[in-house]
Amino acid sequence: QVQLVESGGGLVQAGGSLRLSCRASGLTFSSAVMGWFRQGPGKERDSVAAISWSGANRYYADSVKGRFTISRDNAKNMVYLQMNSLKPDDTAVYYCAARTARDIRVEGNEYAYWGQGTQVTVSS
Repeated sequence: QVQLVESGGGLVQAGGSLRLSCRASGLTFSSAVMGWFRQGPGKERDSVAAISWSGANRYYADSVKGRFTISRDNAKNMVYLQMNSLKPDDTAVYYCAARTARDIRVEGNEYAYWGQGTQVTVSS
């Protein structure tokens, strides 16, 4: 079955950096759009970033543009989220998700597979 396993979350001070990783198995990774979503305390789940199967196309939420970078390594079935200049508002559970289609979408219901999430806490 499809499994997505996130890692790399933790506690960091404002202005710091973290790199999240997501290992995928059980799907044709090189054909999947991969996305990162987050859900903060008392908030709805929001799209953060997404990347096409080739890596040529990327989407970023306005709130993270210029600070976060999504990338993927199809040889390793891995997708990454480099997060720089972190702010307390970035505190959330971050989820990796896979969409078995070629076009990038930002709605969570367009992604069929989800990881268990990793907590990111940014202290002020």
